[in-house]
Amino acid sequence: MELKGKTAVVTGGSDGIGRHICLKLAAAGCGVAALGRNTERLEAVEAEMTAAGAPKAAGIVCDMTDPAAIAAVATEIPQRVGAPDILVNNAGIWHKTGPLDTITEDMLEATIRTNLTGTIQLTRALLPGLRTRGEAAVLNVISKSGVVAQAGQSVYTATKYGMRGFTDVLKTDEAETGVRVAGLYQSGTNTGMFAKAGEDVPNHIFTEPDDLADVVVFMLSRPAKLWMHEVRVEL
Repeated sequence: MELKGKTAVVTGGSDGIGRHICLKLAAAGCGVAALGRNTERLEAVEAEMTAAGAPKAAGIVCDMTDPAAIAAVATEIPQRVGAPDILVNNAGIWHKTGPLDTITEDMLEATIRTNLTGTIQLTRALLPGLRTRGEAAVLNVISKSGVVAQAGQSVYTATKYGMRGFTDVLKTDEAETGVRVAGLYQSGTNTGMFAKAGEDVPNHIFTEPDDLADVVVFMLSRPAKLWMHEVRVEL
């Protein structure tokens, strides 16, 4: 895909991996809509995307746990940056590791809605438009936890295994439509995701989000005859 002139939507785009993906796509000449929950961070990344070279840039507030908000933002995106060619599903939250009965009901619901249900709902809303673009892509940033079962991650891993299955079936369903689908399965990344959940981890040994964003841009920018359906990034 030639990225220059394309329009991309990136969920979880206000910080962490998503912010770096937004900036890399902007530098490649994409118009970019960054979705997130924090207005101040979204305003900052919108300015950064414009400075990086995005022809159109928008930071749009969207709560991925709210179906009505997702439906509304799907209508707002084309008005702000144009019809999407690329959807990068990156939004995700972490629950502190531990046995299933130590995970609160609120955390359980938020994790499933953010990491899985909301992603499916946004993809469903944007998919008809993506099919009309001739050349389009859905790239799901999933996590190693969608491949490997790890202790203490019961709910988080359930969402990531769900995303893996969703990605594989969507790839098959869209094989003849021109919408290419891929999954990225990365190990731990040096972001604030763990700290937000009160988890103390050695972030400094993890993959840098800027490097992971390079992988996303590389996957999206391959020639038409070369598509990476699945990429795994290990430490």
